Amino acid sequence: MTTETAPPLWTGEDARAATGAIPHGTPPARITGVSIDTRTLEPGDLFVAIVGETNDGHDYVAQAFAKGAAAALVAHDRAETLAGHGPLLAVEDTLRGLERLGRAARARTRAKIVAITGSVGKTGSKEALRLALSRSGRAHAAAASYNNHWGVPLTLARMPADTEFGIFEIGMNHAGEIAPLSRMVRPHVAIVTTVEAVHIENFRDIRGIADAKGEIFLGLEPGGVAVINRDNPFCERLTMLASASDAGRILTFGEDERADVRAVTIVTKPDLSIVDARVLGERLAYRIGMAGRHIALNSLALVAAAKALGVDVALSALALGDVDPPAGRGARKDLAVPGGTITLVDESYNANPASVRAALETLGQMELPWRGRRIAVLGDMLELGPDGPRQHREIAGVALSAGIDLVFTAGPLMKGLHGALPPERRGGWAETSDALAPTVLGALRPGDIVMIKGSRGVRTERIVKAIEERYSEAAAKTATPPAAAQAAGRG
Repeated sequence: MTTETAPPLWTGEDARAATGAIPHGTPPARITGVSIDTRTLEPGDLFVAIVGETNDGHDYVAQAFAKGAAAALVAHDRAETLAGHGPLLAVEDTLRGLERLGRAARARTRAKIVAITGSVGKTGSKEALRLALSRSGRAHAAAASYNNHWGVPLTLARMPADTEFGIFEIGMNHAGEIAPLSRMVRPHVAIVTTVEAVHIENFRDIRGIADAKGEIFLGLEPGGVAVINRDNPFCERLTMLASASDAGRILTFGEDERADVRAVTIVTKPDLSIVDARVLGERLAYRIGMAGRHIALNSLALVAAAKALGVDVALSALALGDVDPPAGRGARKDLAVPGGTITLVDESYNANPASVRAALETLGQMELPWRGRRIAVLGDMLELGPDGPRQHREIAGVALSAGIDLVFTAGPLMKGLHGALPPERRGGWAETSDALAPTVLGALRPGDIVMIKGSRGVRTERIVKAIEERYSEAAAKTATPPAAAQAAGRG
């Protein structure tokens, strides 16, 4: 079916009715997408002029129409001045309008819906589950980590009417943020990957984080399934919260012998993981196209979700072998440097103590080329509250246990980790990622594996970009590094 003959995502009249908008100009016959960002807007999209903390989408309406927007959702008080650019749908509040459009998309679909939250692993699990369920039907999920108050309704609004499986990631920084989003999504399956001390400065203690994550069960459709990490210390607390919801069933996952979906054996290799599991007593063996014990454990939740949805579990698990790490969350590149290659592991999207531990452990398991070194570049882990300095210092022990050769650090909090490391493991410290980048670049040599991770506010992705701009991925594909030749000669 061609794009021209495929049914539209929305008609202009459907979008008007869903949002309760007053039209200015004739609503378009076809809307093929929904966008809140002119940088990624495609022709035929409905542009929603969201008013953010630093930008007002109304300032970009003209640009949206210049790029081919079919219509724009704008505020009543801006409609008159913007009417000359193209068809408008005017509402009292554009974010509320986007929410109404999202709810209308949820109301019209027959799709089975899964919602995922957790302190670690939300986005990777969302992507893996989208891939797994796509083997059984048309699956829809956000293109990125759209897990907040605008990302969730945007993902809903983009969901085609004929979707068979919808997968939604829901995040939070404070208590009370997940419940309204889960009620908007109305999942048939709700997953909590784990509970860790993430955003702890916004809570009295970690129990508050568990309660906030448990809000996801409040949106469950009657008779829905709650999926909970049996290995997590807050399993019983989450089970209590799920039992108080409309959940009709609770499935647990983990290595604990009492788990409904249990990992009997996990084998981690440099670029993949192998799991031998028991799913409600039945054996299931599969591989995952990503390395890391934490990845393997999260995959059990996805298997549980597939079981809860009634799809072919073996087929879903087979798809996990095709999972690729997303950018910023473990994506790897081989880059050419003078005399050979290096491997860049991009974990720069975000960081907290749990995810940094997992990243360091995974780096420690990667097979080194001849004379190579394992190098970690770490930025501050934010929102940890008064306990932050101690948690940064304690990463030193994790790095040493994982066999990391050099640790470079950026940010005031990471200065504590720098001081806690033995002198021979200190790669260098700087106040910012930009200031640290030249030091990292100057230290790299053939055979190194360098992993970069930090909280969003520290912008460690700038170090990733600096390395990628200095060294060529294309050249790495044709290069024959001495390390590779040396390894080949050892048999």
